[in-house]
Amino acid sequence: MFARLREDIACILERDPAARSAFEVLTCYPGLHALLFHRLAHACWTSGWHWLGRWFSQWGRFFTGIEIHPGATIGRRVFIDHGMGVVVGETAVIGDDCTIYQGVTLGGTSLARGAKRHPTLEAGVIVGANAQVLGGFTVGAGARVGSNAVVTKPVPAGATAVGNPARIIERRPDTPRSTDEHEAAAQRMGFSSYGLTDGDDPLSQALRGLVDGAASQEHQIALLWQTMQQLAKIQAERGPCPEMPSDAHTTEQFDAEGMNRLVK
Repeated sequence: MFARLREDIACILERDPAARSAFEVLTCYPGLHALLFHRLAHACWTSGWHWLGRWFSQWGRFFTGIEIHPGATIGRRVFIDHGMGVVVGETAVIGDDCTIYQGVTLGGTSLARGAKRHPTLEAGVIVGANAQVLGGFTVGAGARVGSNAVVTKPVPAGATAVGNPARIIERRPDTPRSTDEHEAAAQRMGFSSYGLTDGDDPLSQALRGLVDGAASQEHQIALLWQTMQQLAKIQAERGPCPEMPSDAHTTEQFDAEGMNRLVK
């Protein structure tokens, strides 16, 4: 028990720069207190004392604002940061080294008793503030769920889910990582707060692709009109030729950079 408590304190000191000492973490971090209540409640639940397990879990909810069903399974070195409003359902499974922020719901969409109704988070998953992960599917190891995302389908290992409904960002091996201070620190620690990612939202990527395609087409059309103008001048020297249309654009007017700024 004390070995796990030391692990919990150490992981909080590692992931939260606001934590100054082990004593501060032990006395002032509701996420740690909620896990201690849950271990007591879960032990009662697995021993068949269901009412007593629920009773302990309700006391944990009262003192911490974090509601964890005693039937949920939680691994080692899990960090619930801030924690107010976190709800973890009965059949949820949280793997080792996961991080969960305030307002997160690991909920179920099925009413079938005894079924796997709640999600499984594999090792190292980060779930950002106010994210909702709903259903009996798996979020793969090392995946990140962005703040306010609503996830209703499996997330592959190492991917990021963002938006409502959540869209999946899978990192390609050739994608360069950001070199800013936050990402560099995250890479050193193997941790990125609030599920932040240096990848792009797939919807924004698609919109930027359309914008770039439209800009490229306008450029090609302008080149064609310029060529036709030159041919018309040559033809005019030889004899009568049709006039250029008045609405022909020989210069590019599409503001691709402005459109891309709107969808970033």
